[in-house]
Amino acid sequence: MLALAATLAACATPPRVDVAAAAVAPVDAPFELSGRLSARHGENGVAASFRWVHGPETDELLLATPFGQALARLSGGANGVVLELQDGGAARSGDWESLTREALGVPVPVRGLAWWVRGAPHPASAHAVERDTAGRASVLRQDGWEIVYGYRDEGAQPSRLVLAYPGIEVRLAVDSRIDGRPR
Repeated sequence: MLALAATLAACATPPRVDVAAAAVAPVDAPFELSGRLSARHGENGVAASFRWVHGPETDELLLATPFGQALARLSGGANGVVLELQDGGAARSGDWESLTREALGVPVPVRGLAWWVRGAPHPASAHAVERDTAGRASVLRQDGWEIVYGYRDEGAQPSRLVLAYPGIEVRLAVDSRIDGRPR
């Protein structure tokens, strides 16, 4: 009877939650990701495939239709960002959120997303993390966003993310990941 009670209590254990204020910044390691995304803001939505090359100072994001036709290239860093459309059009902005709001209809927090796709909070603000039984982030709350993670098998890096902000939902499916120096 005692063993049964212990087993039931173990199953009912809530996920571990870590709450932290902004901490000492860990190293912002470069990576390259490719996969699929969908974003919805109110009634507006977009679906695309993506390739993202991230470095500590710059990012480049290539977007294509689900069938592979190039749509846009977004690139930049702290000194500003640029959107180049396939039809030759271009837009510039001082930050990623403003540019993605203009271009995609959804303000994508690229600065935070560079950490979130690795299953980690960005070091610039407070956060709360729920962890699964393997110690991986299962839910992260930061800057008003809630990120829910999915993993392939016992993988250490997330392969699926659902990012929610009032009125906004962004879904990412990571098909391939290369950590370290982007090519």
